[in-house]
Amino acid sequence: MKKTLWLAGLLTGIITLPVLAGAGAVTPTPNPANLQLASVHAAVAPLQSSAPLYEKFADNPSPIASVTKLMTAMVVMDSGEPMDEWLGIVKRSDNPPKNSFSRMRIGSEAKRGDLLRITLMSSENLAAYVLARNHPGGLDAFIAAMNAKARTLGMTQTRFVDPSGLWPENVASASDLVKMVAAAYGYPEIREMSTGSQHRVHFRGPRYSLDYGNTNALVRSSRWDVQLSKTGYLNEAGRCLVMVADIGGGPLVMVLLDSLGSRTPLGDAGRIRRWLETGSGGSVAEAALDYERDRIAVLTAEAPQQTH
Repeated sequence: MKKTLWLAGLLTGIITLPVLAGAGAVTPTPNPANLQLASVHAAVAPLQSSAPLYEKFADNPSPIASVTKLMTAMVVMDSGEPMDEWLGIVKRSDNPPKNSFSRMRIGSEAKRGDLLRITLMSSENLAAYVLARNHPGGLDAFIAAMNAKARTLGMTQTRFVDPSGLWPENVASASDLVKMVAAAYGYPEIREMSTGSQHRVHFRGPRYSLDYGNTNALVRSSRWDVQLSKTGYLNEAGRCLVMVADIGGGPLVMVLLDSLGSRTPLGDAGRIRRWLETGSGGSVAEAALDYERDRIAVLTAEAPQQTH
């Protein structure tokens, strides 16, 4: 019952949140002024509501790096091409301006579904390129479909020039990305693929296998219920993180762009969570404690289980 009331409050903009354990009252609607984030651009919104709970320079377009791959995934899914089709791994012909190293062997083959999974989960740049190159009409048609999809979703401050996010010309505002994340959440396959912890891809011609992990450590934390995730990084974009997480009252969209340091987006996610749960974003020391708890939860989840 409490969970239902909490979610109803989010959707109507009237939020009542429980205070820390042991208190006997409820926290009033969180004040955005109490939330201080390190990310330059940010937005927080209930998944099913257009009314944001928090925004920080949310209407300023910014490079989004590999967050791009959520749009790539939607275009692949919309194409209806078979997930079990084997696609050739080829050398990029678009001369990306950034390092696009890949462990996949040129000339081998992998299934479209596996390439999509590691595009989302591990941000594999060459996999995203191969997916786009095998789209009906080729790479140019794929990029056109990405921009058309953005227009359909009302993303007016967004532009895509490649499917991997290696170009800083791939830009969007945080408010636009709330729309994109909400749309991607509507694809069960994207939710499942983007939140997997590990995946082994089997290649053929030659036959070999590669293991991949998720670039967002929070998917492995027992303290978080992450339901969709994508990270990104370029020098021009900083550290980026978009995700949908249930913090006790239903799915919530978080968009964090242009952070310094690999830990900063995770720290900001923890601040958002504390703000929603207590009304306060917490001090630097509290944010560090939250990060340490998440790190321990991840390490515990990854520890090998003993058998008797």
